[in-house]
Amino acid sequence: MNTMVNLDPRHGQAGRHPQRNDLDTLSGHDDPGKFGVMFPQLPALDVDQSAIDALAAVMIESGAPDPAGDNQTIPAGFTYLGQFIDHDITLDLTSLGDKIRDPKALRNFRTPALDLDSLYGRGPDGSPHLYARGTAGKFLIGRNVNVPHGGVTGTFRNDLPRSPEGQALIGDHRNDENLIVAQMHVAFLKFHNAVMDHLEGQGVGEDERFAQARQLVTWHYQWIVLHDYLYRLAGPGIAAKIVHDGRKFYRFKRVPYMPVEFSVAAFRLGHSQVQQGYNQNRIFTAEPMDQFFGFTGLSGQIIGDLAPEPPGDGLPVSHLPSNWIIDWQRYFDLNPTIEPQKSRKLDPFLVPALHNLPGGGNLAALNLRRGVVRGLPAGQSVADAMNIADPITADELASGDDRAVLEAQGLHTRTPLWYYILKEAQIKGGGDRLGPVGATIVAEVLVGLVHGDHQSYLWLRGPDWRPTLPSATASDFTMADMLRFVDDINPLGDS
Repeated sequence: MNTMVNLDPRHGQAGRHPQRNDLDTLSGHDDPGKFGVMFPQLPALDVDQSAIDALAAVMIESGAPDPAGDNQTIPAGFTYLGQFIDHDITLDLTSLGDKIRDPKALRNFRTPALDLDSLYGRGPDGSPHLYARGTAGKFLIGRNVNVPHGGVTGTFRNDLPRSPEGQALIGDHRNDENLIVAQMHVAFLKFHNAVMDHLEGQGVGEDERFAQARQLVTWHYQWIVLHDYLYRLAGPGIAAKIVHDGRKFYRFKRVPYMPVEFSVAAFRLGHSQVQQGYNQNRIFTAEPMDQFFGFTGLSGQIIGDLAPEPPGDGLPVSHLPSNWIIDWQRYFDLNPTIEPQKSRKLDPFLVPALHNLPGGGNLAALNLRRGVVRGLPAGQSVADAMNIADPITADELASGDDRAVLEAQGLHTRTPLWYYILKEAQIKGGGDRLGPVGATIVAEVLVGLVHGDHQSYLWLRGPDWRPTLPSATASDFTMADMLRFVDDINPLGDS
């Protein structure tokens, strides 16, 4: 690595400033801790609560698995990579009352950058509970509870590090809200540790190793987001095109802000991708989605029959049972002999598990209400502001099982932005990728978050930088490459 930078705990906030000519051409926000709006001139969509509830009620997918509803181009693992990315860039702790009073002054407690602050916290000095002692900055990895099942025996370290009460010791507690994203966080912990070993093997000294590993991990993660994840959602070459041509709608002066059009609408696309159940490993091959909300410190569940240590004191099991470790071959293209599960198509329907979340929440209703509270404009208004050449029509919006409710509530001509983006993906993207409004918002914001981070590869090296870690294709790096580099994609030993 030829260029080293000062990677302090505030990574994403420190660094050199943009040039004066850049500031003159950009508009918007100076505070990296604030949410903001991409289209401040557009009026908020005013929708009655009854209309929101009626629309949410029809956004339910059939409970029976239907291969016709699968997205053949996006493996299931990218759904949870998207959730991991979301937790890396947004954390809103603003009270509901403050949101209603001033939706444009919401506070983001994550840095608005793809800088993995959700992983690194404040670094070994500021967040020592995340790191193993005497390792020059390696992460702690949690030990699994050994549950012999299906011929599997042995001791595994494939869990988040946890307190005795089962609470995850990680940079963002939300990465322990379901088992798949928790295992995704474990994979990134292991990625950092593997890069540390890689650098040690290259002779990098202990004093420099953590900083160089963090930079390598973060830059390769940014590449994955822009060239693997975004490629699948918005189409080939879109990141390079935006870097070359510039961002038209997501613009800022000094540092990026977090636009509510992205965080409250466009980037909630992943909820549509969730399947009703998953093939976790060779032991648990058809598990319902609600099962994945267990085995976490946030679940509050008692899992006494699946682990040898009885809770007794009323606490959740303190570690993940070894027979529930994820087999990433079933979620990403890692093995030519194993076809990974697919994500659901992008459309305005959510599986039944998301209409009845733990605690009784309906995710469709929560998302729609949140958009109204935050003052989001109608999808049609955003399409007009973007000068979309071929926007979806009212008839296209009202096509399908949701037609009667949309027309009865007048929502086919003034549509909540989140719903509009999902319907646009169904109509314009065939359910396989985003349509023009959704793709533009997601792509511009993700590219902008990297471009505006003064420690990113785009800022320090420019668009000509290429990944340097081993990969299947030279000068590229995918999520599959990352998991292969970690080299324990299949700890349970099945083929």
